[in-house]
Amino acid sequence: MKKTGLLVTICILVFSSIKVMACTGLLVGKKASVDGSVMISYAADSHTLYGELYRWPAAKWPKGAMLDIYEWDTHKYLGKIPQVEETYSVIGNMNEHQLAITESTFGGREELIDSTGIMDYGSLIYVTLQRCKTAREAIKTMTDLVKEYGYYSTGESFSIADKNEVWIMEMIGKGVGNKGAVWVAIRIPDDCIAAHANQSRIQQIPFDDKENCIYSPDVVSFAREKGYFKGKDKDFSFQKAYNPYDFGGLRGCEARVWSFFRKYDKSMEQYTEFIKGDSTKTPMPLYIKPNRLLSLQDVQAGMRDHYEGTDLDMTKDPGAGPYKVPYRWRPSRYEVDGQLYTNERAIATQQTGFVIIPQLRDWLPDPIGGILWFGVDDADMAVFTPLYCSIQASPECYRVGNGDMMNFSWTSAFWIHNWVANMAYHKYSYMIQDIRKVQQELENGYQATVPLIDKAAQELYVKDPKEAVKFLTWFSTTTADQATERWKKLGEYLLVKYMDGNMKKEKDGKFMQNGYGLSEYPEFPGYDEEFYRNIVKSAGERLKAY
Repeated sequence: MKKTGLLVTICILVFSSIKVMACTGLLVGKKASVDGSVMISYAADSHTLYGELYRWPAAKWPKGAMLDIYEWDTHKYLGKIPQVEETYSVIGNMNEHQLAITESTFGGREELIDSTGIMDYGSLIYVTLQRCKTAREAIKTMTDLVKEYGYYSTGESFSIADKNEVWIMEMIGKGVGNKGAVWVAIRIPDDCIAAHANQSRIQQIPFDDKENCIYSPDVVSFAREKGYFKGKDKDFSFQKAYNPYDFGGLRGCEARVWSFFRKYDKSMEQYTEFIKGDSTKTPMPLYIKPNRLLSLQDVQAGMRDHYEGTDLDMTKDPGAGPYKVPYRWRPSRYEVDGQLYTNERAIATQQTGFVIIPQLRDWLPDPIGGILWFGVDDADMAVFTPLYCSIQASPECYRVGNGDMMNFSWTSAFWIHNWVANMAYHKYSYMIQDIRKVQQELENGYQATVPLIDKAAQELYVKDPKEAVKFLTWFSTTTADQATERWKKLGEYLLVKYMDGNMKKEKDGKFMQNGYGLSEYPEFPGYDEEFYRNIVKSAGERLKAY
């Protein structure tokens, strides 16, 4: 997620070459997935966002009721809008009808920020989820809301999906005194995958394809009026007009899309120089047809990416240190002898609040068909637990109010995962092997269990839908809380095993003891040869042993 309003304006002005907003979304059409489900993903990346699960119960509202709108990031009061008569149940970024909406901020031209608008990006998402059943209905509601009440945020890319189709919609305001927004929404073909990561991605608009493309009437004329575009409509590019490429938009944003695409299309190597910062090269396509079908596990792996297998691999340069850490602490860029340098920005990053994969399945009743795979903190070391879209309660480990950014809680998944991750950052190449074992133990278990839960829930649903929902609530909440407890045990294990830079010996899954019941003398793994050579290169004369 992002900071908006004045703070975003300042950040855009000061750090225009490196994006400060940082969320990633992957999209998979129903004919591009192994099981026929629609999937999208989202990493809510922020240094101040607490990972918790938002929930709104379904409700009926009296005629004339009004809804207060607060900016999602700052909780600043923005105004009121009329409430609708009925709202739907929402869990996280998904509602009971298998509608899911996520976002990534691209910022765009700062003069188009409208500080007088009422609807910010977060309110658009969560208000719409409470009001709509389908992706097309959501697009209309979101665009109607900003037209009527003004758009408060900077430029956004939205993933909007239901059980049948998935869309990318890009939107940016018109500036103070010009209420509303310019926008375009394009349907991703069922047999394709797409992605966006804090950079506008929509180029030419297929104006004649009314079935798969929807846009604001003034999307081109407004750009002409502002001097952003001159030419024929067929040559108009939303990206070029409203979010021109800079180094950060390519290296820090488009590179993440490229890293996902290249796994499923070998021709993506032709865009290597483009994503490294050469804006004169041909842009990547909005979507691609993958060379194989994607599974849920593929999307999970995509959210854990650090450019492995490319020359941007974050475990391969000296910044990774002796334990091959694929993370770089902020700031994202630095200066040496007057030259600016950048750290890579991968899909998986340390400051994630929560990460999700909404999975939408049209062959099941809505209360059973939608699963929000939910995890907290760094996606690389998160556990995606299954939360059915119809559940009536939040797990204790994800519950709003169970700890916060300033208060630790031993029952909060966010704090437990941060505790484990912050240990692993210091000895990553060793600890990640232990973490992967538990992560796979849990997630593979869910893959085996969910079909059984689906079947049991369907049998209940035929007899009594409310009992089915009650059963799914029990399963979802119990599973998540048990996963958090298992992760806590993992943290205890890692602390014991790797205390003080040593590594305790193990046999048959237990730490080895000597004949007196004490710990066997531990191993001293030290550093790899490459790291020792770097030490010798910089301080070898001083450190020579005679």
